[in-house]
Amino acid sequence: MNDFIDSNQQPIARVFGRRRAPPFGEPPSPQARAAQAHMTRHSLCAPKGVFIDDGPEQMDADRLRWTVERTVAVALGEER
Repeated sequence: MNDFIDSNQQPIARVFGRRRAPPFGEPPSPQARAAQAHMTRHSLCAPKGVFIDDGPEQMDADRLRWTVERTVAVALGEER
């Protein structure tokens, strides 16, 4: 048992779906590493920064514009 884990405590972990939690201290499987690498290649639709909008309509319009720009970039093979 790991020195940092109290043997009287239940480890807290939630796994949904078919994947199983890896044993504590084990490195991720090659499939898990591939999935993580795939997810890190995708950027978010919203650019970084703080945006102050005049209202929810402008916020929704900005989000829709960013989503459309991202969707077009992915469709054209121009992923960031």
